[in-house]
Amino acid sequence: MGTISLRRMSRLPFELLLALRYLRPKRTFVSVITLISVLGVTLGVAVLIIVISVMSGFDQQLREKILGFNPHLKVFERNRSMKDYARVLGVVVSNRQVKAVAPYVMEQVLVETEPASGQSQVGAPWVRGLTPRLETNISILPQSIVEGSFEVKGRGLLIGTEFARNMNLTVGDRVMIYSPSDLRKWRESAGKEGGKVPVPPEYDVRGIFDVGYYEYNLSFIVTSLRDAQELYDLDDSVHGLMVMLRDPYQAPAVQRELALALGPEYRTTTWMQENANLLSALMVEKNVMFYLLFFIMIVAALCILSALITFVVQKTREIGMLKALGATDLQVAGLFLSQGAFVGIVGVVAGFGLGMLALGYRNEFLHLMDRLTGFELFPASIYGFTELPALIVPRDIMLICGSALVVCLLGGVIPAWRAGRLKPVEALRYE
Repeated sequence: MGTISLRRMSRLPFELLLALRYLRPKRTFVSVITLISVLGVTLGVAVLIIVISVMSGFDQQLREKILGFNPHLKVFERNRSMKDYARVLGVVVSNRQVKAVAPYVMEQVLVETEPASGQSQVGAPWVRGLTPRLETNISILPQSIVEGSFEVKGRGLLIGTEFARNMNLTVGDRVMIYSPSDLRKWRESAGKEGGKVPVPPEYDVRGIFDVGYYEYNLSFIVTSLRDAQELYDLDDSVHGLMVMLRDPYQAPAVQRELALALGPEYRTTTWMQENANLLSALMVEKNVMFYLLFFIMIVAALCILSALITFVVQKTREIGMLKALGATDLQVAGLFLSQGAFVGIVGVVAGFGLGMLALGYRNEFLHLMDRLTGFELFPASIYGFTELPALIVPRDIMLICGSALVVCLLGGVIPAWRAGRLKPVEALRYE
């Protein structure tokens, strides 16, 4: 078996054969630096894969939550409510990319609870008026009811789980909703002697929803389109139209087409524009994390550089003998480049495996750390997700592994160039 292995190794180029031989573990300072270099590349690749995949998972999950509750496009009139929304709806539906359209009313209101005992609580959520039969094609709200039912007729109200918890509300409770018009009427009546104080309408909590995103569960309540129109004295007009597309990423193109079809008196906004700050922040964070963590690999490359420089100094006489026996400058340089490449390949493969393993058990590790530390390391109230998301993008993995290998190769260029330029006579005389 040893003879067969030797024969197979002898088929390799001699510079690669020597590189593998020199890399055998020995109890020397150079071997320790080489081991540190491999560990540095391994940790650098693993940490980069984990962080970039988690950031990609955040981005994907956030987009899914945004698109699950919000429309792909909103159409509304400039500076006023939309009265002839039926005509506008017909124009929008005629676009081949449009899958569904529904009118909406959405503004901020003041909500006051009516507890059986104790002090009432006040919140200021956004109320969203919708048409129940159309909502199944617009959002995941009808499928997200966790208590009660999807019922908004007759001043019925749907509230999010976090809003319900903060306001101590359950299905069957009653709340009062104050609209800006109610507050204006109060202000006007306060200035008149004997003026009647308007009574705000009462709503029944019919259902509690969980759309999977903390901010939406906290900041939105839902009622029927008719009730929302009454709150804002809109009569038969609406604030705008919600538009769902066959492909949400075609929203900018459809926006341009609708702008031409509807004219300048109407405006359209895409889900990308409405959430531009959040999506851009995630992209910037992902890029910054990549550049910062990439310095781990640069440190590993410096370790490779120092190890190979030390190795060249130790093997100066052997390099001279190789050149005296006919080895070219390129072959000697290839010997040391092969060492750097081997360290890089081992580190990249080990880092890839460690990164994939860590991503596979990321939530188990997170829950373990929560139990050990006694506090929540990944609070849903801040990040909006109950589990740590991750998305493995092959392009990102290839970029990380490829750039790590290139850095390792660059770490061996200077020692390889130095070794290749050694003159046989000077090398053999080296003490």
